[in-house]
Amino acid sequence: MRLVLTGRHLDISQGLRTLVDRKLVRLDRMLGNAIVSAQVVCVREKDRLEADVTVHMRGDHMLASRATGATWNAALTAVVGKIERQGAKVKGKWKERKRRATPPRRRGEPGVVPIDGQPAPAGPRVVRVKGAQLKPMTLESAAMELSASGEPFLVFRNADTDVLNVLLRRRGGEFGLVESDR
Repeated sequence: MRLVLTGRHLDISQGLRTLVDRKLVRLDRMLGNAIVSAQVVCVREKDRLEADVTVHMRGDHMLASRATGATWNAALTAVVGKIERQGAKVKGKWKERKRRATPPRRRGEPGVVPIDGQPAPAGPRVVRVKGAQLKPMTLESAAMELSASGEPFLVFRNADTDVLNVLLRRRGGEFGLVESDR
C-alpha cells in the first residue's frame, strides 16, 4: 500500500509517522491487497488535532473519513474505526456478489438449446467417450492391469472366448467379472 502523509501547521515527526503506520496496519489486515493507496492529512488548529484519511481501493472505491481528538492517537483511532466500518461494508458487498453468482447452465435446463437438436433426457447426465479401444487379453492379465490402476472397473475383450467382459473391483479387494452373451 502506498502511503502519503501530509501535515498542515505541523511537522511530521517520526513518532507520528510510526503511529499512522500502526493504525493503518489494521486496515491492511482487514482489506488485504484490495487497498491501493492511502492519504493521511494531519491538521493542528489551536488546541484541536484533526486526522483526515482517504483510502483508494481496487475497483475505484474511495473510503474517506475525518475525526478530531485531544491526542493524535485518539484522532487516528476514531478515523481508522470509521474507515474500517466503510471497508467492511464494501467487502461484504463483494462477498455477497460472489455468493449470488449464477452457476453455469447445463444441458437440459430452460433456455439452453441442445447441441444435437434433441431434448436432453430427464435422468442423470451421460457423457459419451469415443475411441475406447478394447484390447484382447486374458482374465489374469486384465486382473493384473486393474490391480495396477486405480480405476474401479476395466472393460476388455476376452482373448479366450472373444466376448466383451467387464472386470469390477469390489469392496473386499476381490474382483467381479461380468460376461456378455455375444
